[in-house]
Amino acid sequence: MNTPEKICYDPNAPVDPRVETLVNELIGRIADKWTLLVLEALEDHGTCRFTELSRRVPGISQKMLTQTLRAMERDGLVLRTVHPVVPPKVEYGLTDLGHSLGEAFCGVWVWAEANLEMVARSRMAFDAR
Repeated sequence: MNTPEKICYDPNAPVDPRVETLVNELIGRIADKWTLLVLEALEDHGTCRFTELSRRVPGISQKMLTQTLRAMERDGLVLRTVHPVVPPKVEYGLTDLGHSLGEAFCGVWVWAEANLEMVARSRMAFDAR
């Protein structure tokens, strides 16, 4: 079993309730699969128009993509740029804050790669019971 080399916070330090609220809100937001998939699509492909983004996130409805992008824009993760042309051209791109969140989730990918076989064996053992 891998053990972390350091604790990312001091459990004995006083907790700022604003930080605790933000962490809880962000966990709820990013635990939503659509947010993570949109974040990944924008990280991988850069700035995208709405239609292009909907193609890059298979299975997402137009309504859910709109809601997800609005929530991400509100949190400062996505920048929505409207170009003054006819018809209107709207593009979405990650902000520096969005990129930093993507980098934070890189650790999940690294963990998944390192532990893929162990999780698969555990699931098979559990399902065999």
